Amino acid sequence: MSRFLFTREPIDAVLQREALCDRACGGYASFEGWVRDHNEGQRVRHLEYEAFEPLAIKEGERILSEALERFGVEHAACVHRVGDLALGEMAVWVGVSARHRDEAFRACRYIIDEVKHRLPIWKKEHYQSGDSGWVNCERCAAAAPEHIAQAHAAHPQAHTHTHAHPHGVHDPALAPDYSRQMALKQVGPAGQERLRASRVLVVGAGGLGAPVLTYLAGAGVGYLGIVDGDRLEPSNLHRQTLYALRDVGRPKAQLAAERLQALNPEVHIDAHVERLDAANGAALVGSHDLVIDCSDNFATKFLLNDLAVRLGKPAILSSVYQFEGQLQVVRPERSGACLRCIWPEATRDGLVGNCAEAGVLGPVPGVFGSLQALEALKILLDLPGQLRDELLVFDLSSHAISRVRARRAPECQQGPCARLGAAAAAQTKAAALELTFNDLSEALLQGFVLVDVREPHEVAERPAPAEPVRRVPLHTLLQLVAEEPSAERSLEPSARYLLMCATGKRSLAAAQELRARGFHSAYSLRGGIAALELACAAL
Repeated sequence: MSRFLFTREPIDAVLQREALCDRACGGYASFEGWVRDHNEGQRVRHLEYEAFEPLAIKEGERILSEALERFGVEHAACVHRVGDLALGEMAVWVGVSARHRDEAFRACRYIIDEVKHRLPIWKKEHYQSGDSGWVNCERCAAAAPEHIAQAHAAHPQAHTHTHAHPHGVHDPALAPDYSRQMALKQVGPAGQERLRASRVLVVGAGGLGAPVLTYLAGAGVGYLGIVDGDRLEPSNLHRQTLYALRDVGRPKAQLAAERLQALNPEVHIDAHVERLDAANGAALVGSHDLVIDCSDNFATKFLLNDLAVRLGKPAILSSVYQFEGQLQVVRPERSGACLRCIWPEATRDGLVGNCAEAGVLGPVPGVFGSLQALEALKILLDLPGQLRDELLVFDLSSHAISRVRARRAPECQQGPCARLGAAAAAQTKAAALELTFNDLSEALLQGFVLVDVREPHEVAERPAPAEPVRRVPLHTLLQLVAEEPSAERSLEPSARYLLMCATGKRSLAAAQELRARGFHSAYSLRGGIAALELACAAL
């Protein structure tokens, strides 16, 4: 027989002992832990205990079952106090009855040591000086005693099932320790449980996503969804410090999941090796409490904004350009301003340089990713000082910080953002400009003029897999189409153009700009040169 329980009432050791009486048992051993009046040189006034009871009871029963099996005892029980305890009160009681005294002694010692090391129980000591602080009880226990080390050697599986987790098991001696953040009165055990119960979606596992994911996993956020369809490249590593050079070529979402699982095995992680789009976005955003935009393109940022507004989910948005960045928190559930209240239409990807084209120092996205993680924890814990209806702009070259008031658009005051309908229509229109070809010879046969808008060095490193191709860098193309209609132009508006770039982002922006200038048959190669190479490799 075994039982583990918590109580807020004083522990009756006599009553507990009587429950273990058995005429077949000749040995009985017990342990009683009392509240003492000092600790580490400080005088203690009283103690508080809190526990995550569902998990602790399950793990406590497992410890008692292990003792029954390992030491051959007949009965074992443990009672632990929670709540406020005065000096001298009994905080924990362990009792074991066995056929022989030696088994009872060893089982009793095993149970109390395992309880101290493995259970999610927190103790707050109140000192005469006025100081206080929460600590995990496993920190109160000494290093694993000799009998535990011997048990590991004889039974290596003994500690592989604490804090059960869908991704595997881990050594309880290496269990996460949240004591430093729980020492904050705004967090404490209750706040830690809020984090454990939270579900956060992070879109993008790059320069912004790496610090966001690291800090949220380290803080003990219970469920993290990662969405990223890219593979790691060597040029990523100076700012994406979650990864290593040996990881180049592997999907970032999978790599991030592996690193975070090693950082905190308690966190449940779902890695989605795909891009967030209109088809999968609603399901992904809808199944989480909070979404964090760590993407590198405007189309995804505005799509996330729109989904968050429709579904009533808070979203934390950030973007970086060279030495500066922006941070905005969207709170549709509180009728706050959204991204489209500032910019009704999404900036076309490709017209503004990304990190690959404009350059970036590694710490810049690191700073903004850290700010996003901080804002996420503020929201999840409902802490003061949250960013509201404003855009934070931070120039790290001069350390200049400004806040731009983000007022909810007038047409949206009475209900959901009225600009989303127009935005959806614009996204549908943009999608109609993209064409898919597995071989550029098909496009040539259909009468398209192929235009490569990449920079010369990109073309030299990765030539387009077809000829003839006109090579007109994007900035040159935009200058050509901006000329007056009467001027001599090297591009004929009536021709059919298929524009291409590395991944399809810049070419789509160029096609949209050409359409606005009267080139009604301008299209973009969906996925760019990279998609062509994948199609060829699949043949």
